[in-house]
Amino acid sequence: MKCARVLVRLAVLSLIAAAPPACAASGLSSTERRIVAAVDRHAPASLRLLERAVSVNSGTMNLEGVREVGRIFALEFEALGFKTEWEDGASWARAGHLIARREGRPGSPRILLIGHLDTVFEKDSPFQRWERLDDSTAHGPGVCDMKGGDVVMLLALRSLADARVLDRLSVVAVLSGDEEKAGVPHSISRRSLVEAADWADVAIGFEDGDGDPKTAVVARRGATNWRLRTSGRPAHSSQIFREGFGYGAIFEAARILDAFRDSLSGEKYLTFNPGVMVGGTTASLDPEASRGSAFGKSNVIAESTSVGGDLRAVSVEQRESAKERMRRIVDAHLPLTGAKIEFADGYPPLAPSDGNRRLLAAFDRASRDLGFGPVTEMDPRMAGAADISFADGRVEMALDGVGLMGDGCHTVGETADLRTLPINGKRVAVLLWRLAGKK
Repeated sequence: MKCARVLVRLAVLSLIAAAPPACAASGLSSTERRIVAAVDRHAPASLRLLERAVSVNSGTMNLEGVREVGRIFALEFEALGFKTEWEDGASWARAGHLIARREGRPGSPRILLIGHLDTVFEKDSPFQRWERLDDSTAHGPGVCDMKGGDVVMLLALRSLADARVLDRLSVVAVLSGDEEKAGVPHSISRRSLVEAADWADVAIGFEDGDGDPKTAVVARRGATNWRLRTSGRPAHSSQIFREGFGYGAIFEAARILDAFRDSLSGEKYLTFNPGVMVGGTTASLDPEASRGSAFGKSNVIAESTSVGGDLRAVSVEQRESAKERMRRIVDAHLPLTGAKIEFADGYPPLAPSDGNRRLLAAFDRASRDLGFGPVTEMDPRMAGAADISFADGRVEMALDGVGLMGDGCHTVGETADLRTLPINGKRVAVLLWRLAGKK
């Protein structure tokens, strides 16, 4: 049944994408004009909601703050007829997730909407408050990453409800409480999100992308951590390179890192970064604390080295291919040295797909019909990993980066372009309506 529904939606979206260009809002149906008018009516209240949410500190490890933001948004979903639940995150040492469900008419398309409640700014951060800078910009922790995206999501749903068409869709919204510092194992902390993706036909994420309203996300790179350890035979430095003494741990690490650079750095969308390195007679690295220490002397051949880094790839295939090449490089030891590399996969990638691009084409058509101009796909190198990647391969179509746009995310300069609130509210609402097979 899911495959049959998806084929129908894909056919509808293909027709929409092939439609001739429209000027201003002339491409909108009467229902879509009602939806757009509803967005305009509710935009001021949505801005007030955003200010309330931003004013509550919800750094990932401020568990009560995350729960409070969840309560604020739960009331908004419930007012639209959603049933909400709070999934407690104690088993993965986080606050938990808000899950909201609303059943539509029988046979209606199943839509997964993805957001998050937490920010990178904990209770001890100096960046704590909402500040309206002018008519079109606001400053505040999480204003665009991503409480603003959650508000865009709710604004689009409210406009569909006002136009009395929300029941044409079945919707599950998952707003995680730990996107910025996900609890582990992911098999537990993202289980509800994965289950919702298995249920859904389409996934739409409201995480920020590159801050440009002319782009949206069809692909995100996943994140993998790696740890390299090398060893050498300790001896007086005057004996280095000689038979029986070898090259030492630091030269072995340098060989490997330079070979990584030489072999892999030219591949599109693939990056790998050695972020920290310690070496000497003794060396220890604590990746959890992002700290290390070493002891050594300039006249002693280094006995051990430890390097920590990350690997970013746009697909599982690219990630696994890179790992295999890195392992082969590691295994080609300099004389009398040893080396070992370990990988720990974090967020998976969202691979670009035909389905994702069809959904982008429909979003682009909605934007053009609304008079907002074209939307193209964002370069995956311009943004990090996000929760929508857990839907990869589970839904036929996925799109991200359609929330509130801004700049300076993850910094004390985080600023939102408030003009994009009604713009993306309208784009998303019209897209959702068209996903129901209507135009």
